[in-house]
Amino acid sequence: MSINDIPALAALRTRMQWHQERQRVLAENISNSDTPNFKPRDLVEPKFDAQGGNASGGATLAMAHTTSGRNIAGSGSATSFDQNRNAGFQTRPAGNAVSLEDQMLKVSANQMDYAAATSLYSKSLHLLKMAVGKA
Repeated sequence: MSINDIPALAALRTRMQWHQERQRVLAENISNSDTPNFKPRDLVEPKFDAQGGNASGGATLAMAHTTSGRNIAGSGSATSFDQNRNAGFQTRPAGNAVSLEDQMLKVSANQMDYAAATSLYSKSLHLLKMAVGKA
């Protein structure tokens, strides 16, 4: 049995990847805080079933990085995390809806959650090594 086959570790890896991708999306929101007509984006949290598998199906979706043909394209990485289009926002007169305070709170919470997931992953690997007798 491979380490990749353990559901708990796979769920933690998926969660860490989600936090990394969310950090990128939140950074884009902050960097576009003065762009007219920019709407902030966020990612929908992955759902897990009782065994730790991805309950959302795991279909790979490419995120749209540009809003017009004149914008610079993003990295083009495909991910299985969908965008949350139900995020509430207030729009300024220029059409921009980014609240820097809200985005910074999300970045801080995302950073703490990522640290917790990496700590759990690291401790789980250490327990597996100890069980096998290599620690």
